[in-house]
This record gives sequence, C-alpha cells and structure tokens, in this order.
Amino acid sequence: SIIDQKNDQSYKMIPMPALNQSDDLTELTVVANFAEVYLAKEGYQGLIGINFLEKIQIPTLPSIYGAILAGVDYILMGAGIPARMPQVISDLSDNQDTSIPIKIAEDGNNEPSLSNFSPTRFANGEKLIKHKRPKFLAIVSSATLAQHLNRSSFGSPDGFVVEAPIAGGHNAPPRGKTNYNENGEPIYGLRDEIDIEAIHNIGLPFWLAGGYGDKSQLDKALSYGASGVQVGTAFAFCDESGFESSLKSRMLDAIRKNEVHVKTDPLASPTGFPFKVVNLNGTIGIKETGDSRPRICDLGYLREPYRKENGQIGYRCPSEPEEDYLKKGGKIEDTFGRRCLCNGLLSAIGLEQHRKDGSKELPLITAGDDLKYILKFVEKGKTSYSALDVLTHLLGQRPVLKAI
Repeated sequence: SIIDQKNDQSYKMIPMPALNQSDDLTELTVVANFAEVYLAKEGYQGLIGINFLEKIQIPTLPSIYGAILAGVDYILMGAGIPARMPQVISDLSDNQDTSIPIKIAEDGNNEPSLSNFSPTRFANGEKLIKHKRPKFLAIVSSATLAQHLNRSSFGSPDGFVVEAPIAGGHNAPPRGKTNYNENGEPIYGLRDEIDIEAIHNIGLPFWLAGGYGDKSQLDKALSYGASGVQVGTAFAFCDESGFESSLKSRMLDAIRKNEVHVKTDPLASPTGFPFKVVNLNGTIGIKETGDSRPRICDLGYLREPYRKENGQIGYRCPSEPEEDYLKKGGKIEDTFGRRCLCNGLLSAIGLEQHRKDGSKELPLITAGDDLKYILKFVEKGKTSYSALDVLTHLLGQRPVLKAI
C-alpha cells in the first residue's frame, strides 16, 4: 500500500482550500473523492455512502461531484445545517453549474461570498453524461432541525441520520445555556432528548445513531419506525477499518486494562462543536501531549474565512499559532485547549506528517461513549475482531456473504 511504501518521508504539500483556488486544486479534490468512492465500491455490490461536514464548506462542491462521478449511492452531511444540499446534489448530478454561500466571519454588510463549481469547466471540453442522483441523508440531532430541512425551499432530504450526543466525532452543542460536569464536559438535558416520534411523523426514512451497536438497540430502533441504525465505534476498531493497525491493538489492550475513556471535549475542535476525544497514551488525546504539540497549521481544512479590514478574505484557525490567530483578529480565548484535528485524524489512519526536526504528528482518536463495550466483539482466545463479528452481534446471527 501507499502507507507501507511511505518510509517516513514527508508528503508533498498542496495549497490549502480557499475561495478562488486554482483549477489544479479543484481537480485534485474531485479526483480524491472519486478515488475514495471508487475504491469503496471495488469488489462490493452493496450501497456506498460518503459523509461530509457542512462546516467544511470550501471543498464541498468538487468533493460531491467527485463522489457522484464514481457512482456514490448516498451522501450524508452534518455538523451544520445542510439546507441547500438537495438542490446542489441534483444540479451536480445533471452537470449543472452550482454554488453555495460561504460563511465569512466579521463580514458586516458585504454581499454573500459564494463557492462556485462548474462541471463543464472541469470537463474542459469532454462530453458529459447525466449521472445517477445519490440520495441525501441529513445528519440531525433534533426533530426541529429535521422539520426545518424537510420544508426547505431547496428541496427535502431523502432521509435523516438522527444522532444522539453519545455518538463519536462532533456533537451538536446542548440547547440553551451550557453547563459542565466535573470533567469539563457539556451536560445534555431534557431539551436535548430527541423526539423520535416527531421525526417519524415527517414521513421520511431515518436511521438512529449513537449507542446503537447492539442487537437490542437495533430492535429498539426498528420498533420506533427507524429504517435501521448507523454504527460507527464498533466498526472503527475492527480488523478492516482504516485506523492504523498498531493503534487499534493498543486501543483494545487499553480497554481491557480499563485505561482509556471518552471525553466530550468542548474545546478540542476548532469548529467550536463539542468533539469526542479518547485519552489513549501516545496520542494528543492526552492533555499534556496535546498541549506540548507545536502549533502548525499546514492542512487547513477547518480554517475559517474572515473579512480583513481592507475588505479581502483571509483564513484563520483557532488551532494555529496563537500569535498568527490574534494578528488575524481572532480572540485569545478561542485558542484555549484547541487540537489540530486535521493532522491528528490523518495520523490516526497512518498518514502522519513527518517534520524536518525528525518528529512526527501524533494521532487523535475519536469514538462514541460506548467504546468500553467493544470487547464484546472479540471472541475468546483472540485479540482482535472483524466487521463480520460486529454484524453477527448486531443481527443475532452470522450473515451469509455472497461471493462476487
């Protein structure tokens, strides 16, 4: 694999995503997403979906188009309000030019800034064919948001993934004033409980997520009228997952020894959303390790566009060097406790950056609150588990896999 051949060399850097970026970077974004979906579909007859964050706006349009070119079946999006996505996906499936407004901090009364994408320009004279339109699932954490998206003038989603706050990755913040427990985690209350009946009454398919990696939970979801469940943490540490192999082994060993836990960290993510962090030794999930990491922002996926005093658009990230962030008009309190998710998450899948001083980026691991239960998938006498083991546990019987 590419990772095996890397030999601890640094990757060649590419420009960071930006408005009015080069055609080369846009093309690379299309190709990268095409490759991701193409490889997932290779040798597989089931449905393939790809998940995007609404918060990461600038690469969104070429990313979606690349996935569509590869025949993706579902597009999912959360971490924001993806109201325009049904129209965008329809436009790109028909090879129509499309755009989305980009949130610009401190924009005042300026005209909205748009991210534009033209399939015709991308094709550079090549004939375009109409593509199958993938279905769109909006990731939501409340019936209110689901109802709002269902009434959107840009079209309704084809369904919802309804995510509880115990799910891994980014979480929606608590509604109303946020209080914190003794570990500094946001406390979720009655206002954050999801009205599943109201979501069911919308009449669209929905899947429940967050703590559903068990047959009893799957049965419960189906009894609520859900089409199924989304399971992340259980599959994240199986043999076939993209996490770096030794990292998975260390994680399972640490769980056996009761040495790790998941924290809903309100500060770690530059996005401002709470983010689930696992405190595994040798990762920046350990506070002291994360605090000692030199602040380097060289990937830039979570940078925030902002309006400069001269009217031009600049980019900043609360995880970049504090002095740089402050020079760009950022507030010092927004830098406290931030982690570089871009480098940390890439390191977790074996794509860490190697620095000139000989150091390398350490991983950051995210998982849901049910991480402590994944040992139930490991059969007696074994030290790891497979995706098939997870499916067997979820379905109550070992599924029969068809040869291709």
